Amino acid sequence: MGMTIAEKIIAAAAGVDSVKPGDIHTVQLDRLMSNDGTTHLTVDMYNNKLKNPHIADTKKFVFIVDHNVPSDCPKTAASQKKMRDFAKENNIDFWEGKGVCHQVMIENYVRPGELIFGADSHTCSYGALGAFGTGVGCTDFLYGMVTGTSWVLVPESVKFNLTGKLPEGVTARDLILTIIGEVGANGCNYQVMEFTGEGAKTLSISDRMTLCNMAVEAGAKTGIFEADEKAMEYLKEHGREPKAVFHSDPDAKYVREYTFDLSKVRPVVAKPDFVDNVVPAEEACGIEINEAFLGSCNNGRIEDLRVGAEIIKGKKVSDKVRFLVVPASQTIYRQALKEGLIDIFMEAGAIVMNPNCSVCWGSCQGVIGENEVLISTGTRNFKGRAGHPSSKVYLGSAATVTASAVAGKIALPSEI
Repeated sequence: MGMTIAEKIIAAAAGVDSVKPGDIHTVQLDRLMSNDGTTHLTVDMYNNKLKNPHIADTKKFVFIVDHNVPSDCPKTAASQKKMRDFAKENNIDFWEGKGVCHQVMIENYVRPGELIFGADSHTCSYGALGAFGTGVGCTDFLYGMVTGTSWVLVPESVKFNLTGKLPEGVTARDLILTIIGEVGANGCNYQVMEFTGEGAKTLSISDRMTLCNMAVEAGAKTGIFEADEKAMEYLKEHGREPKAVFHSDPDAKYVREYTFDLSKVRPVVAKPDFVDNVVPAEEACGIEINEAFLGSCNNGRIEDLRVGAEIIKGKKVSDKVRFLVVPASQTIYRQALKEGLIDIFMEAGAIVMNPNCSVCWGSCQGVIGENEVLISTGTRNFKGRAGHPSSKVYLGSAATVTASAVAGKIALPSEI
């Protein structure tokens, strides 16, 4: 029986010829990433719970401060200092103020064929480059830190065969929300969402990140693409070589298969309070908003900022709305500066923030108040996700979010 890309990565990490869903294997981890959301807890366990604390291989570790940047209170400052000091003492790569962890990882570390654990649920983003990335908790992260290994229950794979090409004005964000709306928030629990087909080849690395990033919102263990010519070109531009390039075998087994014709995808919105509560964007149009957010590890890349800037150029943000624009990394921020995008947003009345998780995290920037409404390119719209429990979060594309910021209500670009 043939194997999928995900199964081949696990087999290689386990040092065996083949694996199948349901097997449990001990695997060597290629890299581990942790951010300021939980790293202080891992450091406490390392210092206070281990008899013989040590790190298996410091070169495999990356610590990234991205959730509360700059720190919002003394408690946050203390937890970040603990993380900062630990990284320095143990010679761990440390990033602060440079962007959202997953964007930083894709830009600087991730290679096809790697098995990566991250102490963040959206680590599944790394499948955009043909790596197996998955989120883990502090205890699993600590075990990986000390041993360099972990155990993996081999997941089943679900094939998403993509055909056609996205129409003008329709984005990968609309596509992944459409997919989640169809399969459901629990539709791929502990499974791999493998995106393939001729349509998949038309998607940019940014688009692929958008799809893989939100695989966890369908319950998936990870999302993954085959590392093709576009992935190789991206790696070359960023000075890296693949660890290994795997392709799913023709006789690989999938538990289910779906086909999505990209040419038929239309703008959509996920209504509160569930990511799979997806409707055509027209059905949400007219709902008044208080805030709009363009950013996050899902939609804060240069392509998203270009879309937003093109829509808002020469217009003004509604006086009823706060519009926060947050590039996903410093690299993206500087590119946006070079292209004049930041000027366009600021002239329109947007608030341009430093690269960080910002409104998506709902902790240190753009927190919304009682009964307020946010439209966001963030990853989640759960109750209270961005502020007060009575507030409401709608999820949409960069285009829909920007148009809504101008209109003062949920709107499509054609309406403004």
